[in-house]
Amino acid sequence: MEKPTAPMSPQDALIAVMIAVSVSDSNIRTTELVTIQRIVNHLPIFANYDQDRMQSVSAMVFELFEDEDGVEAFLGLIRQTLPQKLSETAYALACDVAAADGRLQQVELRLLQALRHELAVDRLHGAAIERGARARHTVL
Repeated sequence: MEKPTAPMSPQDALIAVMIAVSVSDSNIRTTELVTIQRIVNHLPIFANYDQDRMQSVSAMVFELFEDEDGVEAFLGLIRQTLPQKLSETAYALACDVAAADGRLQQVELRLLQALRHELAVDRLHGAAIERGARARHTVL
């Protein structure tokens, strides 16, 4: 596995969350990748982020998800790395990536539920975040 050159940063954790949602259904869609890139290019949290790290963070997520207990290890790593104040941000980014292709698979829904629980995002706040993602990604 290609490891990040520095310890995992909060921005790396946010990237990892988005990548994890994209790969959770074993089918990385172009719309999800475009959404991730758009988020990284435009949100202030990523203003000083070294985008070259995305490849090594992605490789780490892929490797974790190949392991039988990889999802649990991934969730623990995110909980350990991400400051509590970014929990709702991480969940919102995960929901945006999940909604990007217009369809939610059961495996994506389970990962979102696990993320919400692991990040201690309140159910009501989580529902509002989910509704916002659904509204942003609605098509005619």
